[in-house]
Amino acid sequence: MTNDTLDSEKPKVFEKEYNASSITVLEGLQAVRERPGMYIGDTGSNGLHQLVYEAVDNCIDEAMAGFCSAIWVKLHNDGSATIEDNGRGIPVEKHEKESIKRGHDVSAIEVVMTVLHAGGKFDKDTYKVSGGLHGVGVSCVCALSKKLIVQVFKNGHIYEIEFSKGKVSRQLAVVGETTKRGTKLTFWPDDTIMTVREFDYDILTNRLRELAFLNKGINIYFVDERNADKEDVNFNYSGGLGSFVTYLNENKKPLFPNPVYFSGMRDGDDGPIEIEIALQWNDTYTETIYCYVNNIATRHGGTHLTGFSTALTRVLNNYIKSHSNQRASDKVQTTGEDMREGLTAVISVKVANPQFEGQTKQRLGNSDVGSCVQQIVGEKLTTFLDENPSIAKMISDKAQLAAQAREAARKA
Repeated sequence: MTNDTLDSEKPKVFEKEYNASSITVLEGLQAVRERPGMYIGDTGSNGLHQLVYEAVDNCIDEAMAGFCSAIWVKLHNDGSATIEDNGRGIPVEKHEKESIKRGHDVSAIEVVMTVLHAGGKFDKDTYKVSGGLHGVGVSCVCALSKKLIVQVFKNGHIYEIEFSKGKVSRQLAVVGETTKRGTKLTFWPDDTIMTVREFDYDILTNRLRELAFLNKGINIYFVDERNADKEDVNFNYSGGLGSFVTYLNENKKPLFPNPVYFSGMRDGDDGPIEIEIALQWNDTYTETIYCYVNNIATRHGGTHLTGFSTALTRVLNNYIKSHSNQRASDKVQTTGEDMREGLTAVISVKVANPQFEGQTKQRLGNSDVGSCVQQIVGEKLTTFLDENPSIAKMISDKAQLAAQAREAARKA
């Protein structure tokens, strides 16, 4: 084969001119509408429900900051959803910097709803901890809604502003008087973008219940107006994570009546780290451990889980060594897996600046969190075992039985 033949078989490349006119700038929230998957995961069921979660996260942020005690979520017959809280209300005053930038008066609420990475969660004086870390939350909801109405109850007035597809369609105005406070957001998902358009009652129920467990004492009311058969629900758990573990062990037989609960605060690299843990063993052979950072589920674990597991193994090993009557030659070394057999636990940490590995927030990477969790678990669990010898023996016996069964299976 000649070189001429080879050259003739090369595919022809039609080079398109690449210059300044090739650079596209997406204004406002157009980027979200063009690539929604980058912001809410997908345009199917997960993405649709993520829109609700983003709005609820803002309410939860208010609750974690101590300014909100109740959240309402309603599903309406026309396909819309309403999320309301009794927090301080999104600011409605003029936003000075954005007004100068745009050359006309712009309210703070308009900035929050139409600008990515805008909001109080980037100001440590406003929110010490935030679940919606990336700050695209409600602005994403705004971008992906064919219609969105926000009412703010503040200063004795009802303020209202309306948006469509990420842009203001009706300017902010006072529409009434009120004695209550808070923010109420109603949105209609854009059916030209979202491929799934109907909210799932069970999916939302599970997440709202989870948030109520993680934020002890908060009331989350859930109403589905579309279905008369669905009862209105109020999720409120004064037991917090302890109630969560009891719920997870509902169809299991616990080794002892009440979950172990402990909490603590440690100084991290970026400020205080708040740690809560609840745990209880049952008569099953599997472990169930749920991990959260700022109410975000980290399904792939991370440093908080590593710190917990390390401390748990060390404390129980020390207890077994100091309380076992077996001769050293007869002992089977218990592993971390043996000690976690039948364990149900929930680990929740609140961190000012969480570092997640990967875009999906599935694994926590902060090394200081791991060491802080390890300290808390080491101290609190040791004290608990010392003060509750009968429960300590049950936990110890179960771990040793698991080790013996594992060793017998290995030798078989």
